[in-house]
Amino acid sequence: MVDLSSLATEARNPRTMNLDQMTPQEIVDVMNSEDANVVAAVHSQRQSISLAVSWAAEALRAGGRILYVGAGTSGRLGVLDAVECPPTFGVSPNVIMALIAGGNGAFVKAKEGSEDSIELGAEDLRNLSLCSEDFVIGLAASGRTPYVIGALRYAREVGARTAAIACNANSAIGGEAELAIEPVTGPEVLTGSTRLKAGTAEKMILNMISTGAMALNGKVYENLMVDVKQSNEKLVQRAQNITMAATGCNREQAVRALEDSHGSAKVAIVMLLAGVDAAEARARLQEANGYVRAAVG
Repeated sequence: MVDLSSLATEARNPRTMNLDQMTPQEIVDVMNSEDANVVAAVHSQRQSISLAVSWAAEALRAGGRILYVGAGTSGRLGVLDAVECPPTFGVSPNVIMALIAGGNGAFVKAKEGSEDSIELGAEDLRNLSLCSEDFVIGLAASGRTPYVIGALRYAREVGARTAAIACNANSAIGGEAELAIEPVTGPEVLTGSTRLKAGTAEKMILNMISTGAMALNGKVYENLMVDVKQSNEKLVQRAQNITMAATGCNREQAVRALEDSHGSAKVAIVMLLAGVDAAEARARLQEANGYVRAAVG
């Protein structure tokens, strides 16, 4: 077991030793200043992150899944990223999934003790029928969570690719994974509260991995989310705006094309850019593996 006091994320920040005496403005200023360090820490890991993006994209192309595994704040960040992918990219909830120690209930009510079981991490992945085509990403700000270690060990036994995201160098979970991503964000403003800088770094990296993987799998045209699901009034209008931005058509034309395409902005865009009907647009997209540029060209 790693001694927590030896970890950078558990050290006391000399800039906030008088946090309890600061004014509201001083608290905001010091937190904002410390948060600026997060960007630099993530920047230092960009090559490793880009490899994770490549592996994630390859997993999806092979019919595999991206699986986030974490506990506490790290687990919740994994859940947050995973649940946003279906409405944003039009994928099944089974494409990017997240496991949090203690189960889904731990998202809203902390179950901190559950993170101490190596066996539970392996068991939770086993219950999802993990296979070699999947990509498992372990998340732990401290880098030493047993639940995540167990999951990564099991994933490697199965033959799945593995990556670890921690905010301490030479982390235990980094040693268990094929790829270690370790943005060292340093001592927190509030000692040991890794929901702050460390959590922000983890969220930034997950944003890059999921967005990058989807862009590399045809879920993006230019910088538009062309597979967005129209599940509410805002998203209905967004689909219209996306269609207009991609094609230069007016709103009336966008609405008509979206109706003909049964709500698919991607199909509507190909219809308008290629001058074809919905059936032909779908056929072109299928032939192009979902890439709008290839379907139009």
